[in-house]
Amino acid sequence: MAKTKRKSFAEATMSPATIAVISLFALLIRVLVSIGPHSGEASPPKYGDYEAQRHWMEITLHTPTSEWYRNTSSNDLSYWGLDYPPLSAYQSFAHGLIINSSLPSSLALLSSRGFESPTSKRMMRWTVISSDLMVFFPAAIWFVLVHYRRRNQEDGSAWWLLSMILLNPALILIDHGHFQYNCISLGLTLGAVAAVISDKDVIGAIMFTLAINHKQMSMYFAPAFFSYLLGKCLRRRNPILEVVKLGFVVLATFALVWWPYLYSLEAILAVLARLAPFERGIYEDYVANFWCSTSVIIKWKRLFAIQPLKILSFILTVSSFIPSLIHQIKSPSDHGFLYAMLNSSFSFYLFSYQVHEKSILLPLLPASLLAQQEPLFFGWLMYYALLSMYPLLCRDKLILQYMATLALFYLIYCSPVRRNATKGYKLSLPMKTLMALLLLSSFVLHLIYLIMKPPEKYPFLFEALIMSLCFSQFVMLTLYTNIKQWMLSDNSPQTMSKKNL
Repeated sequence: MAKTKRKSFAEATMSPATIAVISLFALLIRVLVSIGPHSGEASPPKYGDYEAQRHWMEITLHTPTSEWYRNTSSNDLSYWGLDYPPLSAYQSFAHGLIINSSLPSSLALLSSRGFESPTSKRMMRWTVISSDLMVFFPAAIWFVLVHYRRRNQEDGSAWWLLSMILLNPALILIDHGHFQYNCISLGLTLGAVAAVISDKDVIGAIMFTLAINHKQMSMYFAPAFFSYLLGKCLRRRNPILEVVKLGFVVLATFALVWWPYLYSLEAILAVLARLAPFERGIYEDYVANFWCSTSVIIKWKRLFAIQPLKILSFILTVSSFIPSLIHQIKSPSDHGFLYAMLNSSFSFYLFSYQVHEKSILLPLLPASLLAQQEPLFFGWLMYYALLSMYPLLCRDKLILQYMATLALFYLIYCSPVRRNATKGYKLSLPMKTLMALLLLSSFVLHLIYLIMKPPEKYPFLFEALIMSLCFSQFVMLTLYTNIKQWMLSDNSPQTMSKKNL
């Protein structure tokens, strides 16, 4: 009986045909973007992220596991050395096996650097598309079905939420244009979210641990998962047993992934050293976070050594997510958990050490999950997240793809479903004026960066202006979501309590 009810509710919320149409359309957009250029195309000597991923396939395929993170004659770490956790290396190995079976010259040890034949590029692109289809797409569908079932809603907007998640232009441009595999770590995280809000905490813990072991940036969400799961455990009959159970699951998953490196402390430290490249400095490229945006006034790299910057960065990051963490331990809820993910990931993006411009994809994930509750917030964040990556995408020659995916996204975003969701929003005239001025400024910066050359004395002036504008918006949005999380009612129907646990 219960199974029949769940099935009918899912069908009422979003039919299989609707899911198929949205998924196929999202797949088509990914294929079209993948036809364009990629990071570092035909740009020796180190090329770009495409070459990094290809090189990792080469290294994992032709060298023993013990040498993947070590500098050897076959593995020059100065040339795109592996700097992601072991699960990412295993993914490179699996994809390398597939490509090597039909095009071994593209992954030949040492001699294949910069290999970019049309066939190899098609195969590399399909490894990303297949990863997206196998990990991110199912996780997004699972989340939407679980989300609406938990909220007991059938308002016809499920298709819109799924579209917002799958047609995220920032993720599409970075993975299928620039060339990365964020769809795997973000998909595992999204699956973990769907699992824990449907009370499958063990499955959620496993999936999130795998996400961390695919890309260490998934740690941006760790405070949210920790506080939400701890808050739930503390409200159960045997809280200590529940905490120990989840702790064991996390440690066992880590042990399984790290098994080839557990033979010695030296081997573990060699991997960890690659995952935390502190020698690169507090920031590398221009990124819209605190350190880069304020470096115009305070020359952090020049004035401070690495050690004090590491400590300061740690203090600021932890201080900024602590309120969100406390809230979820005190009053865990599905809704609050999503806000906690957003606030935690923003804390890391704004204040942590060595942040990349692509890391804005992490706050965008929980923002997309909250799109129905916070449509104006989500639309504003998406726009400035894309703007913060605009210089990177210009270097990759992805301007056409940038404009097309942005236009398509906002065409669907501005559908009647979204307009109905924002009927209750009433913006004052000063606020509307300010938003209009900010948008006008961003349009001007788009054009200036594209058609003008910066002064010789300040070659990165335009990048600095773009990052400063985006940083100001990210700070305001972070303040808003922290306040919003603390305003959530303890009596919310989604708040976890002893009765329903």
